[in-house]
Amino acid sequence: MTSTEYHFAPDFLNLLVETIPRLNRSKNDVLLFFRGAGVGMQHLQDLEGDIRRDRGSHSKFELARTVVVRLNEGGDPCLAARREIVRRIVEFEDFTRCWENDALQARGLVAEVRRLVNVKDSFTRINQERQRERDRARAVREAEVTARREARERIEQVKREFFALFAETDAHRRGRALEVALNRLFAAYGIQVREAFTLRLDSTGAVEQVDGVVELGGHLYLVEMKWWNAPLGPGETAHHLVRVFSRDGARGIFISASGYTEAAIEQYRQALRQRVVFMMTLEEIVGLFNDDADMSELLKYKVTAAVLDKEPFKTNG
Repeated sequence: MTSTEYHFAPDFLNLLVETIPRLNRSKNDVLLFFRGAGVGMQHLQDLEGDIRRDRGSHSKFELARTVVVRLNEGGDPCLAARREIVRRIVEFEDFTRCWENDALQARGLVAEVRRLVNVKDSFTRINQERQRERDRARAVREAEVTARREARERIEQVKREFFALFAETDAHRRGRALEVALNRLFAAYGIQVREAFTLRLDSTGAVEQVDGVVELGGHLYLVEMKWWNAPLGPGETAHHLVRVFSRDGARGIFISASGYTEAAIEQYRQALRQRVVFMMTLEEIVGLFNDDADMSELLKYKVTAAVLDKEPFKTNG
């Protein structure tokens, strides 16, 4: 809130001009009231000189209006004095110091100043709270924008890592890179990795098997990944089912770079009678990047197909 919001509005300025002279018996008392409120001599010196030279040169009301207008036009440097003048009026209690004919009207004027100040204070507090709420909302929006940007950057990094896998001919190096890429893949989409993906190679070193555990919807899923050149059959997928069934309550996700045989899909369809398991391909993951889609939504689709349709390998679209 800028200090210009504390300038006296015309109606309030006129009210002060009517009030201050009635709280002070003499012209000197009026000037003393302003000095006590911290009004600088640059605003009072000429007026005090006029009064010394000619007592009739200004009325109390003229003095009050001149000083208050000067303070109002003085901007920020006069803010403290303006506030102090209002505070002194609001806290004024001894009306015996007023002329008898002015006392009753002075009480009413002070009461009106208090009322307007209370309204102003309430309005100011409301505006301040509204500003704080706007600031909070803006901070939330900025945080959301930042989070989305950082998420896109993470996904772009994972995308580059996945595409680089296809150019790698060394199975061992490709497997190590795949291990890192899968961990970052799930993390980039906000999917919790409970056990990091770790690489295992068979005795020939030609088969990548990357295993990890992720959490989806409160359930733990054992993930296995194989990168072969031919579709996987039941012999290649059975080990994953054994691991799933050996853990109470565990579910399973199998990812293949080369697809599956009908026999492997039927094997998982039979397993669905007892556990939630489903199959994916690396192509589906790459499709996420190309379509700018959300992996969480893809996994939700897969889970729904497995649970409701008893289909372990249902493609979206």
